[in-house]
Amino acid sequence: MVGTLINTIAIIMGTALGLLLRKGIPDRLRDTVVQGQGLCVILIGLSGALKSADTLCVIICTVVGGLIGAAVNIEKRLDDLGAFLERKVSGGKGEKGSIAKGFVTASLVFCVGAMAIVGAMDSGLRGDHSTLIAKSALDGIFAIFFAGSLGVGVGLSAVAVFLYQGAFALLGMWIEPLLTEAIITEMSAVGGLLIAGIGLNMIYDKHHIPVGNLLPAIFMPMLYIPLTGLFV
Repeated sequence: MVGTLINTIAIIMGTALGLLLRKGIPDRLRDTVVQGQGLCVILIGLSGALKSADTLCVIICTVVGGLIGAAVNIEKRLDDLGAFLERKVSGGKGEKGSIAKGFVTASLVFCVGAMAIVGAMDSGLRGDHSTLIAKSALDGIFAIFFAGSLGVGVGLSAVAVFLYQGAFALLGMWIEPLLTEAIITEMSAVGGLLIAGIGLNMIYDKHHIPVGNLLPAIFMPMLYIPLTGLFV
């Protein structure tokens, strides 16, 4: 858990610095930064998605995961959570949905990918924190820029990172045999596609992609690959 704690603290510190630097920046410049970050997020997402060795897996997992997420209506629940936090943090004076947007955007970027999964299991099973320390440096830098444009919601992603990576670290002994290299690759690919969707939302805010409803798709390769392996 040491590596996960370092990662969590790095995100919180990066967010605090980003919020501090945010003061006094005109809205016009802030909007331009958001657009530029959106392009960078799309690049990050596509670079992960294109590593897929099974495009059909990505398609099926995205569709099935989207159906599950839409049935549960995760997007609406995230919006409600964001509205609740907005009222508590800013007294309802902040931009509507900005906390939820910052939280989901940062959580996906920080949690999705092989470094989060493999690094957490190395930290928990072998006491090797090097991967998560490297990830912490990257996440801290991203948190500065994300917080500068998306606000305090980015800091709340530290909770998601702590729970997500902490689960892999604590349950690594049982999870490691299940998470083959192929499954991790496809989980990262599906997550990368969702990150690209987040980037599009940052650029075209009026044409909203319900990425929250697609979140279950990230875990669908854990079912898809073993099931297809039975018939191959």
